[in-house]
Amino acid sequence: MTIKKLRKTETPDQSLQFGEELRSLRKAHGLTLRGLAEKSGKSVSFLSKIERGQARPSITALQDIAEALNVQIGWFFQNDGPVPADERPYIVRADRRRRLTYSSMTSTDYMGFEDHLLSANLDGQLAMGISRYEPGGTAGDDLYTHQGEEAGLILEGEIELTLDKDVFLLKSGDSFSFPASIPHTYRNPGKTVAAIVWANTPVTLRR
Repeated sequence: MTIKKLRKTETPDQSLQFGEELRSLRKAHGLTLRGLAEKSGKSVSFLSKIERGQARPSITALQDIAEALNVQIGWFFQNDGPVPADERPYIVRADRRRRLTYSSMTSTDYMGFEDHLLSANLDGQLAMGISRYEPGGTAGDDLYTHQGEEAGLILEGEIELTLDKDVFLLKSGDSFSFPASIPHTYRNPGKTVAAIVWANTPVTLRR
């Protein structure tokens, strides 16, 4: 009998991998299965089966789940294709970054802003990403809070960081850190694109 060995470019069972992605994303949002069920309109048992690798949702169901978790549907397929098995837990190639869409924000709140995840997964204690703001772009007109601490480095352009009642103008090369319990938001007041590399711990998606 011949035993076939998996090549490094082959991935684990796709259903189980899909379930792991869903579970880590749900927990990063601080949601229970029941909470996700309420937001997505899917049953707790169905979501539980997906997370355990016992079910795979239809595209329509997946769209509802993705919208409830503020991501594009492509989030769950980012590992499709020839990703070396030894890279998958640790490495994110530039062309495979996953996007956070914040689809629950209203059009008046969201303008010219997007996040891409730099962390390989959401299972650890640290999340890192890169935000890009078009001129006038903002992370929201209303200040927001979340768990843990947040830090960042301005890569290019200018960013107006609001911390409660204080407003700071940061330029390329400047950095910041603060307890994320302080109400905060970001805005690009300049005429060129601004970019921030940010990190927060524990892993908490900012909305």
